Amino acid sequence: MWRRVAPATGLFFLSPLVAEFLLGNIPISALFALVMLAPMYGGGALLIREVVRRSGRGWPAIVPLALAYGVLEEGVTTQSLFNPDYAGQRLLDVTYIPALGIGAWWSVFVLTLHTVWSISVPIAVMEGLTPARRTTPWLGRFGLGVTAVLFLFGVVSTTVFSLRISPFVASVPQFAAVAVAVVALVVIAFALGRPAPASVPAPGSAAPNAWAVGAVTLVASSAWFLLGEVVLGWATVAGYLLISALVAYLIARWSARPGWRDTHRVAAAGGAMLTYAWHAFPQGPIMPVSPTVDLIGNAVFAAGAVALLFLAVRRAGGAPVADLGLREGSAAPGGVS
Repeated sequence: MWRRVAPATGLFFLSPLVAEFLLGNIPISALFALVMLAPMYGGGALLIREVVRRSGRGWPAIVPLALAYGVLEEGVTTQSLFNPDYAGQRLLDVTYIPALGIGAWWSVFVLTLHTVWSISVPIAVMEGLTPARRTTPWLGRFGLGVTAVLFLFGVVSTTVFSLRISPFVASVPQFAAVAVAVVALVVIAFALGRPAPASVPAPGSAAPNAWAVGAVTLVASSAWFLLGEVVLGWATVAGYLLISALVAYLIARWSARPGWRDTHRVAAAGGAMLTYAWHAFPQGPIMPVSPTVDLIGNAVFAAGAVALLFLAVRRAGGAPVADLGLREGSAAPGGVS
């Protein structure tokens, strides 16, 4: 039984480890916080992955659901999308949109973090570690129900904790907008990720080397982070959207080519994961900790990320060639599976 649920347990804890610890937000001395973070982060990632795989869908469904998760967390649990003085940072002052009560820069930034790193990267890495079960459910109905309860508990507890830190409460229209956005993203996910008959990619250029894919995502995600350090304002927002669109286009195009395998998926996720690893060193944690402890923690988590990716690449590379594109459902012929 343990072997059957091990991937689910791994994803449950990997998601918060990547989202907060690998990023450098929380130091290793506060590793106990993993227990409090896992129900929301891990529960959300696992719930998304299980629902998508149970319905026979693939990444065109996972990504919109990951974005929906980000909207829910930042729009309801922390309300950072609307709080003008969230964490005392005045995050909405840059590119503020009065009609919506949000800051475009912060909205794009934080929602991308959740979509890519909090949800998508952990799912891709954990599926790479279990290539034989990459597209099959990891939980039964009981396990799925427990996951849903844990996720709900995580959302409620995080909301209560956030309200204790800051008494800010968004307006009714803002909460309504969050609800509409989440529902719309769910509908989009299941419309775009609808299963389709298996197909073989059309003859043409082969998919690039997996190392090249990883290098592209590493460079692109690193540039994405550095952009916020160099430029602020609408130019940064445009840059964020341009880089994200370019990477999405390249991966969708490459994944439609012959030779796209599980190792490519792991490499794509790995490049983004390593960006978090290096970014943790110049970034200070959100809680007080000595520079030595912070440095040790960053090194430990970075080394763990490298080791995990190495294992995932080896396991994915040893598996048979995976089904491509439409076999798992895609938005267009040959889309990412």
